[in-house]
Amino acid sequence: MKILCTQTYQEQLKEILSQLAQEDYNVTKQFKIYLDTIIINMPTKAQKYKESIFFKNEKIRDIDHQGFLIPFYMDEESQTYLLLGIIKK
Repeated sequence: MKILCTQTYQEQLKEILSQLAQEDYNVTKQFKIYLDTIIINMPTKAQKYKESIFFKNEKIRDIDHQGFLIPFYMDEESQTYLLLGIIKK
């Protein structure tokens, strides 16, 4: 099983963490730790997430995390999960 991130996801996450850190560093740290936990556990819980509201593809689902949506693509054959982005709701 592989979990990969697009460049878009990395840039959007960096911007979100930067904005959160200006407000409260501890909140930012907790947000990132919890997000990492969700991502690590994503393969075992991928089917529980709803089909993405952004894409018309049953292999793309959305993770809803503290006011943010994280669309990801599931390739079950190669057991690869690709994080496409992170968007504020």
